This record gives sequence, structure tokens and C-alpha cells, in this order.
Amino acid sequence: MVVENGTWKRYFSHWAANRVVDDLLPGPAAATRCFRANREIDEWLDDVWCEGAALVDHDRRNLLWFAFADSWADHVAARAVLARTWPGWDVRFAHDGMGDLTHHLGLGRDLTRSPGWFETFEPSWYADLEDSEPWSVVSVRLPDGSVRAWGSGRESVEHLADGPGLIDLIVVSPATPPLTDMPYGGVHFDPGARTVSLWAVQTAAGVHNWPLPGWENWDLEFRGDDHTHQAGLLPADFAFPLRPVGAALRQLGDGLATPPTDSASIVAHAAAAPGPEGTTPVINPAALVPHEPVDPTPAELAELRATLDQLVAEAEAY
Repeated sequence: MVVENGTWKRYFSHWAANRVVDDLLPGPAAATRCFRANREIDEWLDDVWCEGAALVDHDRRNLLWFAFADSWADHVAARAVLARTWPGWDVRFAHDGMGDLTHHLGLGRDLTRSPGWFETFEPSWYADLEDSEPWSVVSVRLPDGSVRAWGSGRESVEHLADGPGLIDLIVVSPATPPLTDMPYGGVHFDPGARTVSLWAVQTAAGVHNWPLPGWENWDLEFRGDDHTHQAGLLPADFAFPLRPVGAALRQLGDGLATPPTDSASIVAHAAAAPGPEGTTPVINPAALVPHEPVDPTPAELAELRATLDQLVAEAEAY
């Protein structure tokens, strides 16, 4: 999505969700050219069908974006590069997904969401006693003031769908293994203070609709992608294993020389193959349109590579 001179336009690419970051890295001019090279659309996608997006507001010099990162380090690396290749811009990860983008345009957060879209559940908890690379970390301050923590296979915000009753199930569950890698997020419950603290390096749709069902009279401290508050609360035997992001930065650099996979031709080839008798393949026409990737100028590419080299050197010196 591009905003310029008081107007905004939407552009769509069926295969671009997993490469939003790649298209943004060379800076605002290159990213804008990339978006405009793809198909302009009039419709909105919701949080289910839109797996990655960006809003480039040239009028206010704001960049909002979201996409799935393969790891905590990949997210941190992308944030570090964008902070330098978009100088003078307010660069923010859109934790509320499409809600953040429509809110920025003055259209509210619920434009693409049906009433009751945040589904709630009966509290349930399963402690994985073998997985040391959980999706998120859940910590609880106990009545004696100490803090315990567990690894969880759920996203941070998903724990809120169970309501406060989840806390009673967590505190009586067995310990999980110490972490061997950074999770995608974490949530900390303090029943005495009636507060919930949450962070994530992926979307956490619903965090701006507080209080969510069941959490009335509780306060939410949403910390974006900042893990440091929870890190300061975790017991010594369950600390976050911070890793240098040099490898993730190098991977971003490697991707500059790698063209996107021609998924459209793969789909077309698969659809042409014989199928079970009496069946006819049906293909979404958008899936046959390849993504028009970012095409930075030599100067933009040189500046981006210099930025990556500098960030890698800083990460290795850390």
C-alpha cells in the first residue's frame, strides 16, 4: 500500500507475503517502485488471507509492515537494516496486522474483521517436556513473589484467548526444558497486580482491543518486540539464550542475489499434469501471476550492501 499526495492505493502479489522484507530493504524509493509494478486492487484482504503487507506513507514518512520471520534473529536483523535504509522515517512493525494498516488510514481496526473475530476458548495447557525451542515463553509471578517460566507451543497472544483461568493450569504443570533458542514471543502474568505483559516478533492481532474477553479489570502492558522486560523477570535457570544476528544479516545479503522462485510456473505445470479420473484442477488466477520483485538501482544496491556489511561487523564485535 502506498500513500502519496493525500491519496492511497493498494497493490497485490499472490506470492509476495514471504518476501515483504526483501522488497523493503533497499529503501522507500525502491520499495515504492516494486509495489507499483504489481497489480493494483480495490478489495481488502483480512488477517487470514493477508500473510504479509506493508504501508509506505510518503506524506508522513511512516512505514508499517508485517510478515512472518523464520526466527527471532531474522526479525531483529530486518529491523536493524530498515532502521538505516529508511532514514528519517518512522519504521514500525504492524503487530495488529491489517488492523494497524487500516487504523493508520483512519478507517479503524475492524474494517477487515467480523464481529467476534477474536475467538475465545476454555482454558487448556499442555507442557511439552522435550521441546527446548518453544514458540513462546510463559512466565507467572507466584504469591511468594518468585517467578516461574515454561516453554509453550502457542503464540503469545493465543494464551489470552483462554482467559485468566489458564494461569491456574500453568502453575501446577511440570517444568519444561531450558531454552536453546530465542522464542518468537512471550507473555508474563502477574495475578497479584492483575497485569499481563506481552511481546512478540510476529503479529499479535487483538492487543489493541483490550480488554479482551475475560480480562476485564486486568491491565495489558504490550511491549512490541522488546523481550527485555520479561528477560529481567525470568529465573536464572530459564534465561533467554540471546544469539548474535550476524548470520541472519548475512542471509539477508545472500537473498539480494537470489531471484524469487517462479511459483506461478510451478503451479501451472502441476495443474497441467493428469489428475484422478473425472477431476478438473481449479487454480486461483492470481496464483499464475508471478511477483514483480524489487529492482534496486546500482546506487541503492551498493548502499544496502554497505549497510549490511557494517551491521555484520557490529554484530560480530558485540
